[in-house]
Amino acid sequence: MTSTASRIAVVTGASSGIGAATARQLAAAGHRVVLTARRKDRIEALAAELTAAGHSATAYALDVTDRAAVDEFATAFPTLGLLVNNAGGALGLDPVATGDPEDWRRMYETNVLGTLHMTQAMLPALTASGDGTVVVVSSTAGHGTYEGGAGYAAAKHGAHVLAETLRLEIVGTPVRVIEVAPGMVKTDEFALTRFAGDETKAAKVYEGVAEPLTAEDVAETITWAVTRPSHVNIDLLVVRPRAQASNTKVHRER
Repeated sequence: MTSTASRIAVVTGASSGIGAATARQLAAAGHRVVLTARRKDRIEALAAELTAAGHSATAYALDVTDRAAVDEFATAFPTLGLLVNNAGGALGLDPVATGDPEDWRRMYETNVLGTLHMTQAMLPALTASGDGTVVVVSSTAGHGTYEGGAGYAAAKHGAHVLAETLRLEIVGTPVRVIEVAPGMVKTDEFALTRFAGDETKAAKVYEGVAEPLTAEDVAETITWAVTRPSHVNIDLLVVRPRAQASNTKVHRER
């Protein structure tokens, strides 16, 4: 293992929210970050911000659902220290009876197949580093469902099972597998994307909740988990705001 390889971190979905915050915190922790997302302008701006602050950052426009593009991207990394599978998201809040199959398909492709593509493509480089780490950013939706959330919960259950199974399959190799499952996180885009830009519906998700998690809270959790000593594997870390006891139990101030 080389120290250079072990300090390279690829972050997917780095154009906003948890991904962007994670890239910032990993850079501050000394990683050379490679920012990937579909929105090239966003990740280039973030790379410029980090570079101006004295960090090492590179932007690479990438759609994780495009396997050919992912495979091409992976050729640049003979070794790699860290992969953060963060790209994902929710679409809609419809019941099973009327849910849009296209929304379900898109959520599955991004949250599950995107994670699969990146993990399969980067695993040889992570192993070659001698001290690699795979992070899967799932959700508490991957551990318990709620009304209207079947499509998203199904996708995040898939991401959870992918991480859990991978851990079993590669035990004995020099690669850790960490799952971080956030609960209610208030970011600029998550709820807006879920409700197709409807600001009223998006605002109601957080209505009355004094302090939902922030993207920075989750990024700090991820950074803590990956900076543990190499022999320490944080298999699963569930993080919620104090006001949220479960997916269906949230304290809202009147």
